[in-house]
Amino acid sequence: MNKSESKYFNTSLLMNQALIQLLNKKDYDFITIKEICKKAGVNRSTFYLHYDNIDDLLYETIENLNKEFDSYFNKNNAVVENIDNASINDLILITPKYLIPYLNFVKEHKIVYEVSIKHYTLMRSIEKYKNLQNKVLFPIFSRFNIKENEWKYFSAYYINGINGVVCEWIKSGCNDKIETICDIIIKMVDPIKNKEEI
Repeated sequence: MNKSESKYFNTSLLMNQALIQLLNKKDYDFITIKEICKKAGVNRSTFYLHYDNIDDLLYETIENLNKEFDSYFNKNNAVVENIDNASINDLILITPKYLIPYLNFVKEHKIVYEVSIKHYTLMRSIEKYKNLQNKVLFPIFSRFNIKENEWKYFSAYYINGINGVVCEWIKSGCNDKIETICDIIIKMVDPIKNKEEI
């Protein structure tokens, strides 16, 4: 990264942080560009060098949070880097080992995710899961001998199902315990196994 790219990145980061700080104090719909610029210590023209509007900044902020989690997940879970050689049992991602860090991360950044739920169409959420599908889910489905023409349906089930549960949890203020939400997601995916364990 050269000096001008680094400066551009740092300015974006300041505006991301400013938006998050403001979201902790007031509703997204009432946040102004002027407030973001003041909080970030940049002028209005700098804001418009980066974004067309606050929605663009929100989208970038959420994308950066998702990248932060992806980075954490990949660093702490070697199985993702080694899908071809991992044991089949290690490829079952709907377990507390994977869900609890994800739910902790969502709860920690609850304010931003609440806004993303309210502005669902803005978030272009299908796009952000392409990487997850191509690098993680599709190779795992292949290892489980699921037919390739069925991968997109399995992927839609997992992504939309888990997102649906997490969205309901966020809407209720993340009041239920993380372990409870984790158990609910696991029951959804494999209710037969869950019934056998009871």
